[in-house]
Amino acid sequence: MAPHDKKPHPDDDSDAEVVDRRVGIDRRLLLPPSASNLERRRGPGRRLTDFVKSAEEGEMNKEQFLFLLAIDTFKRVNHRTFPTWTDVLEIIRKLGYRKTMTTELKLGPQATDWTEKADAPAGVHKPAEKREE
Repeated sequence: MAPHDKKPHPDDDSDAEVVDRRVGIDRRLLLPPSASNLERRRGPGRRLTDFVKSAEEGEMNKEQFLFLLAIDTFKRVNHRTFPTWTDVLEIIRKLGYRKTMTTELKLGPQATDWTEKADAPAGVHKPAEKREE
């Protein structure tokens, strides 16, 4: 067997540093907490909101059910199994949602926040032009 064909022995830690997860150190604690306000993991002692908990248990409120129906209808009408994020935003705008408040998220300096009037048009399609006949 040539030297370059030699397989490392499991107990040989000369090249790579391996962290044994069985020692009980939570690797999530080694990372700084995110400041985005988008974390799904809430940590010990923090419970899911009723909004999230009921949806995960299969009990949707009117808003969640309407969104689900809108997404499902879009997929059926457009023969698309996976809508793009642009498609999802279009559906949300057509449901009547508008950006009327400043964001609660911390997305960094590259994100520019704005607001619009509650009755602003969806703006996802140009209005149909009238045909002259």
